[in-house]
Amino acid sequence: MSSILDSVNQRTQMVGQNRLELLMFNLAGKQLYGINVFKVREVIQCPPLTTMPGCHHVVRGVAQIRGKAISVIDLSMAVGGPSLGEVENCFVIIAEYNRKVQGFLVKAVERIVNMNWSDIHPPPSGSGKSHYLTAVTNIEDKLVEIIDVEKILSEITPNNDSVSEEIIEENRGKAPQDKFVLIADDSSVARNQIKRTVEQIGYKTKIFKDGRECYTYLEQLSESDAPVSDEVLMLISDIEMPEMDGYTLTAEIRNNPKLAHIWVMLHTSLSGVFNEAMVEKVGANDFIPKFNPDELAKSVQRRMDMED
Repeated sequence: MSSILDSVNQRTQMVGQNRLELLMFNLAGKQLYGINVFKVREVIQCPPLTTMPGCHHVVRGVAQIRGKAISVIDLSMAVGGPSLGEVENCFVIIAEYNRKVQGFLVKAVERIVNMNWSDIHPPPSGSGKSHYLTAVTNIEDKLVEIIDVEKILSEITPNNDSVSEEIIEENRGKAPQDKFVLIADDSSVARNQIKRTVEQIGYKTKIFKDGRECYTYLEQLSESDAPVSDEVLMLISDIEMPEMDGYTLTAEIRNNPKLAHIWVMLHTSLSGVFNEAMVEKVGANDFIPKFNPDELAKSVQRRMDMED
C-alpha cells in the first residue's frame, strides 16, 4: 500500500502525451474499477466516520482528514451495488472533482497501471442510459470499468445549470445561427450540462463523447472547400476522455493547418491539480474548471466578442 500512496503524488508527467495512469480498485466483488491517478490526492485506510442525519443514503459519513471535513461516498452503493459493510476494513480514495474534495469508499486498492488513452474505450453500445461508466479497458485479460463519477455526484448533489437572467439578456441576439459550439466530453451528465448552458445563451451545439470522435468530425469538415470557421465557433473539451484526451485533441488541432485556428477551451473537473503550463504547451486558448454555468457562459461570450 505504501508504494501506491507514494506513487499517487508523482503521477502528472503523463499529461499531454495521450497517456494516463489508472488506480485500480475493487468494490463489493471481484470486478476491477479504475480512476485516473491525476484526480487522486491520496489513498488512506478508512478513518472513523461521523454519520450525518438526513444525508444521501450512499454517503456513509464524514471524516476529518488533514484538518478538513470530507464526506465519504460508498462507491458500491452509488453504482447500485451492495454496501461495503464495515468501513474499518475499507480504504478511502481522496479525489477532487468539480472544485470539491470528495472521499470514495472502496473495498481494496490494487495497483497503478500506466496506459494510453487509445486503449480506453467508451462503454459498449447497448449498455443503456442507466449505467455508471464513462469507459472500459482491458488489462491482462481482465475488464476494468471506469466509473462516471460526475454522474454519481450529480445524483447526490445536483448541479445548477441555469444561467443567470442578466447573462442571458447580455447575450440575447448575439449568437451566430450559422455556427456551432462543439462539445467533447465522455460523461453524459457533463455533456448535457454544457449543452444546456450554451444553448441558454442562444448558441447551437454539436456533442461528441470523446476526443477521437470530435477530431474525426473536424477532419471530415476540413476536407470541404469551405473554411471550418464557417461552421465552428469554438470547441469546449474535457481533458479526460477515452480514445483521445483533451490535451492530445488540442495538440492535433494545432498541428493541422486547416484546423489550427479553432478556439479551444479546456473545461475539466481536474481543477485542483491542473497544470497551467499544459494549456500553453498544447495551445489551448482558455481553461475553466467544472462546473459553473455563468462562468462557462461568460467564456463562450468572450470568444464571441472576438468575432466582432
